[in-house]
Amino acid sequence: MLVLSAPVSAGGLPGAPAPFEKGGVRIAVVNFIGGGDWLQAFEAGTKRQADALNIDLRISEARQDPDAQRRLIEDAINQKVDGLIINNGKPEALKDVAQKALDAGIKVVAYDVNLDNPKIPQVEQSDADMARLVLDQAIKEQGHGIKGGVVYVAGFAPLDRRYAVWKEFGKTHGLEERAVWGVVNDSVPASVADQTKAVLRAHPEITAIFTPWDEFARGVKLAIDELGVADKVKIYGVDISTSDIQAIIEPKSPWVATAATNASVVGEVSVRAVSLLVAGQDPGRSVLVQPRLVTRADLVDNNIKTIEDLAAKVPAFRTSEAATAPWIPSVK
Repeated sequence: MLVLSAPVSAGGLPGAPAPFEKGGVRIAVVNFIGGGDWLQAFEAGTKRQADALNIDLRISEARQDPDAQRRLIEDAINQKVDGLIINNGKPEALKDVAQKALDAGIKVVAYDVNLDNPKIPQVEQSDADMARLVLDQAIKEQGHGIKGGVVYVAGFAPLDRRYAVWKEFGKTHGLEERAVWGVVNDSVPASVADQTKAVLRAHPEITAIFTPWDEFARGVKLAIDELGVADKVKIYGVDISTSDIQAIIEPKSPWVATAATNASVVGEVSVRAVSLLVAGQDPGRSVLVQPRLVTRADLVDNNIKTIEDLAAKVPAFRTSEAATAPWIPSVK
């Protein structure tokens, strides 16, 4: 399903290398997930950077369907786009079709999915750092020997990397894993909420839940609020959006910390990385967007209510120097 396209300027980009100096560059973004605040912000960032580069941008969503994502990539190949951004997905379903795109002369970058291909740069949020930032905060607040739970679904590169750090903390900080649950579908928060209620009834000793995706955190918060246990069970998450901030700053919210990059900035960086490839330049094998810790106290004390507030008051959250070049226009 095609969900968004950016208009192309009639002219090219003055001072840019070929083919950008003439214009008409076409880039496709194929997302595995569909919906959610993070994706909306990511897509907005890709469009903003594409507009600055006079790129014809075509964005589509597979809505958690690996076969649909393959078909959307095939569509992009058939449309003879110049560049392709693959956002998340299952590697086993994507490696061959990503190679097919390369064979067709299309430049490819991947975000948060490891396609194990030296010709495909990986745009990353430093998932390990994100998990460590927020789990360090959990240890700081609750001490060693936490009895915890984690919402996790295997097979997704960012979740796998974040879960590996959770396991590492089990060894280094005595973090006791009492339960693992989770699902990726079209109604993640509602489904995770139902699962979480069952888990917390079975494991009332749990005092911390690690949610390596904000859609998971939303579901966990729904369950904790419904069960009335916000005073004893705390959420340590990953990712952030305006609606996440609203949930975190609620009075007595159990969601007390998250580690995140700005999804919009990640979208901008992804477009810049593939644009460098299209221009014959090298963005690097790994294009890293550094995360930072955001606590509930930070948000409340600084009267931060939106992502825009966060970017305004925390400049490091507003931009990234990853995948830049003198000819690539900055975005406002």
